Amino acid sequence: MRELVSTLVRGLVREPGRVRVHERTVRGRLVIELTVHPDDRGRVIGRDGRTAKALRTVLGAVARKHGHSCQLEIID
Repeated sequence: MRELVSTLVRGLVREPGRVRVHERTVRGRLVIELTVHPDDRGRVIGRDGRTAKALRTVLGAVARKHGHSCQLEIID
């Protein structure tokens, strides 16, 4: 999942070298924490959160396919 998020987000931002993805498990649920350069946060979140919602949808679909539950957190 980490590689999927990293690949998708690096295609969106201007500074792909500053993309950081960390995974942790909380109560059996995979939590993916995404950190990007402050200038790229708007690109990842998108207008009205549409890009972030699309990323969460893709991650959720892939996680369900593998029998898991996943949550994406965009860190300030």
